[in-house]
Amino acid sequence: CNPCRTDRADSDCGGNLHKDPCEADAGITIIRLRDKMEQTLKIYFTSDVHGYFYPTTYGDLKRKDLGLFSFARDFKKDENTLVIDGGDILQGSAFAYYCRQKSGSPQAIADIMNDCGYDYYTLGNHDFNYGMDYQNAYIEAHHGACVCQNVVDEAGRACHPYVIHTLGNGLRVGIVGIVTDYVNVWERKENLAGICITDPFEAAKEALLHLKKEVDITLCIYHGGFECDLKTGERLQKTTENVGYRICKELDFDILLTGHQHMSVDGQYVHGTYVVQPLENAKEYHYLEAERTKDGLVVRSEKRVADGANAVGALCEKYAAEEERVQSWLDQPIGHLSRALLPGEKAEMALHGSPIADFLNRIQLHFSGTQLSAVGLANEIAGFRSEVSVRDIIATYPYPNTLIVCRISGKQLKQVMERSAEYFAVATDGTVQVAESFLVPKVEHYNYDYYMGAAYEIDPAAPVGNRIKNLTYQGKTVTETDSFTLCLNNYRYSGAGGYEVYTECELVREINTEMVELILEYFKENPYVEV
Repeated sequence: CNPCRTDRADSDCGGNLHKDPCEADAGITIIRLRDKMEQTLKIYFTSDVHGYFYPTTYGDLKRKDLGLFSFARDFKKDENTLVIDGGDILQGSAFAYYCRQKSGSPQAIADIMNDCGYDYYTLGNHDFNYGMDYQNAYIEAHHGACVCQNVVDEAGRACHPYVIHTLGNGLRVGIVGIVTDYVNVWERKENLAGICITDPFEAAKEALLHLKKEVDITLCIYHGGFECDLKTGERLQKTTENVGYRICKELDFDILLTGHQHMSVDGQYVHGTYVVQPLENAKEYHYLEAERTKDGLVVRSEKRVADGANAVGALCEKYAAEEERVQSWLDQPIGHLSRALLPGEKAEMALHGSPIADFLNRIQLHFSGTQLSAVGLANEIAGFRSEVSVRDIIATYPYPNTLIVCRISGKQLKQVMERSAEYFAVATDGTVQVAESFLVPKVEHYNYDYYMGAAYEIDPAAPVGNRIKNLTYQGKTVTETDSFTLCLNNYRYSGAGGYEVYTECELVREINTEMVELILEYFKENPYVEV
């Protein structure tokens, strides 16, 4: 920007637009430097909403402090403001499940995001769970722009390339989206037809090279989190599922908006990049302001938590009929148990067994006919009341997993059991607790598996890798060369959660029906179940 070059010493331009005398005839307008530096970008950011719009977990009818409608009215839009989402919107809640299984369309979800004013979003790993047709229908109905640089077509072209957005104040913002490439590990191949998920770091790096010379602010929306402690830099994860710390250290984006880990990260600078991450299920959002000053870009933010009492007004009313249909469907009775199966404290369930896990394993054995079964429980589960409804099922098994039958050796069986047994830590007072590695940087109770069909003991005080004792099958000690058929979900069979051993196990067959549907089917076959 050229300074005002008027000949008058007492210039009255006041820092506003001023015609350069030498260029006035050409109609060129010069903006003074200090005006350029005062430009501000405002951002409202959510991630991992998982289809939670109303203030409910759907496990019961109590109002909770979550859901997009609990704070969407706070989004104050103007020409210098962007509303952004970090992905994982299409799967997770009963509302999202209903849209997929009952209406067969994500239209209602897209309409809600439009009404909330979202300008940009990237894709989360769970946004691929229902295949490309469903995802594309959402993108088509969404009025905002999808940015996901590392989703490429068969020719290697980015399906959702970066965008340069010019604010009303003239500030140019380069926006890049990326998603963890562990989608390739977790997702069924048929759900990724026609596309490929490439290395997110390299995709972001290449996009940044193009953007840096063209924009005033570079912003990356990353559906992924941090593999290192943000304060110490200590490596917390061995895999490349999350590379947020590396992005901050090796690239120089101005702002990195993260998600995926369901971990609240307050606004802070990491190697010069400003980062945030909100909790899942719209429990909070982050408000950011990025201002150009004479010293450069200054970013500040505020974390704002959801208040379920605020979920009132036009938005709630507009979709009330859809929500009522979901609630009515959830209340449908589907079967009876001889007693309720309710969750307990996490470490106690894992150490002494869970009747909820037993029941799910029982269903897996029923439909697979295998010798063994393994199942993990979600971080938050409602359990099953004696009068079982659809609500109980959705609130206890929220994943779109299908089942796999594989062949596993005695040696491999002990290895996967030992991985599960890493879940425990013994405190100085002798009490058994959940190991920190299952809590930081991400809460991962779902990565503890319960096994059925074999008898075994766990010694939580023994060294990691040597905690499984007295492993037997039908009363006989399991040897390394023994062979078994095992039923587990497709997510675990991919090796996710530290269970890489499963990738070495022979695939016998796939049961391509979601587990939720199998639970419903089980009750159709067995209206009364003796626990």
